[in-house]
Amino acid sequence: MAAAVARGWAGEFEGMLFSDSGSGRAQALAEELNGEVASKEEIARRADLVVLAVKPGMLDEVAPDLQEAKQIVSVLAVVSLERLEGAFPGAEHVLRVMPNVGVEVRRGVLCIAGSASEEARGKLELLGHVVEIPDGDFDEATAIMGCAPAYLALAVEAIADAGAQAGFDPELARELVVETTAGTAELLRRKHPADVRKAVTSPGGSTEAGLEALDREGAWLAFKAAVDASLERMRG
Repeated sequence: MAAAVARGWAGEFEGMLFSDSGSGRAQALAEELNGEVASKEEIARRADLVVLAVKPGMLDEVAPDLQEAKQIVSVLAVVSLERLEGAFPGAEHVLRVMPNVGVEVRRGVLCIAGSASEEARGKLELLGHVVEIPDGDFDEATAIMGCAPAYLALAVEAIADAGAQAGFDPELARELVVETTAGTAELLRRKHPADVRKAVTSPGGSTEAGLEALDREGAWLAFKAAVDASLERMRG
C-alpha cells in the first residue's frame, strides 16, 4: 500500500523519502520514483508528512524513531486512532487512513479519521475519493472498499477467462471486460446498482440466463461471505 500511495504522488512533490526494515523495498521504490532512502529518524525530521505503513504489530517498534514527526498518516489496518495518538503524543496531527489500491492511479478510495491539516487533506485528495468516517467503522470500511478490488478483479478474470474458453481471443476478452467494468463504474455513480442490473436484463434474454446461473451458483451469498470472512479475520 505504501508503494501504491507513493506512485500516486509521483511527480507532485520535490522529493519523497523512503525507509524499510531491511527488505530492500525502500531502495527499489526510491530508484523507481526518483526518491531518497533515509533512516526513520531522518524522515521524521525532514518530511512534511510521514506515512506509516508497517505491519500493525511493528507499531511499538518503529514509533520511537518517529517522535519528531509533526504529521503522521497511518495506513495500518486494525490499529485504532486512540492507539496511534498514544504512540505519537508530540505530533500535531495524527490521521488514520484506509486507502485501496486505486490510489496508485489516483482513483482510489480513502477512508479517514482523526486530525488532518489542510495540507495533508489536499495531498490525500490527489489520490482519489476521500471519505471521513468514525474510527469505529474502519473494519467494515476495510472489508467493503479495501478488500473489494481483489473481489472485483476476480470477477473480471473469471468473465474474461470464460470468454477465452469459449474461443474468444484471451487478450481481447480481458480488454473488453476491463473497459466494460470502467464504464459500468461510471454509470454506477449516477444510478443504483439494481437499476443498472435491471436495465441490462431483458426478459428471456442472455443476461437473464446469466443472472439465473449466478443465482444458482450462489454468487450473491459468496460475495457476502467474503465480506464476513474479512471482518472475522480483522476482528481476530
